[in-house]
Amino acid sequence: MSVAGDFDYETNGSPYSSRRRADPRIERLVHEGLGPARSVVNVGAGAGSYEPAGLEVTAVEPSATMRSQRPGGHPPAIDAVAEHLPFAANSFDAAMAMVTVHQWRDPARGLQELRRVARHRVVILTFDGDALDRFWLARYVPELIEAERHRYPAIDRICAQLGGRAAIAAVPIPIDCTDGFTEAYYARPEMFLERDVRASQSAWGFVTSEVTDRAVDRLRRDLRSGAWDERYGHLRGLSTFEGSLRLIVAELTD
Repeated sequence: MSVAGDFDYETNGSPYSSRRRADPRIERLVHEGLGPARSVVNVGAGAGSYEPAGLEVTAVEPSATMRSQRPGGHPPAIDAVAEHLPFAANSFDAAMAMVTVHQWRDPARGLQELRRVARHRVVILTFDGDALDRFWLARYVPELIEAERHRYPAIDRICAQLGGRAAIAAVPIPIDCTDGFTEAYYARPEMFLERDVRASQSAWGFVTSEVTDRAVDRLRRDLRSGAWDERYGHLRGLSTFEGSLRLIVAELTD
């Protein structure tokens, strides 16, 4: 079986929906970014996080495992990839891509396709590779951060490929964020000791089991000894954390 992107969700995507639930505060920013759009295509839709209720949504997702996790009430997803969207030009008011661009085989081609099928705007939730080392996890597993940095297309390159007028906003990550990407646990380090938490973060698929075990063991020791709290305990009192999460809203022009 071929893999549509850089991570095999057919094999590894089963625990995704249990940990990766749309956070309502991030969701609100995404929906505000869509503006007055009535029809939206969600590319790399996964299990449907951040899809706006009340709008005409067309979801695109190449992984059968991920499509099967879409909850009731969400439209079934079309089996297609970002690089070859099966729609005519200007088919939708807006296109959205939520934490998925870095997983596409050809991000530049996929972004061109988003621009082609959207009439007015493109909304992308992604991470800034240059800001990944703000997160303390970089001190425990630098190999993971380095792998992630190579995966994420540069923010300015995304904007250039979309064209139009692009606004970039750093997205505050709430302390009780329900979308379990790595930085969501900036104040909850104990969560990384749980295998299913790591399994719902594709980043861990790019480091060896030896690297993972070493990082988890070190973190467990530091939590028991109090060393983690001595260095990073102040984060437990921060209601939000500004890490690498970015929202890009591109207003398209002819």
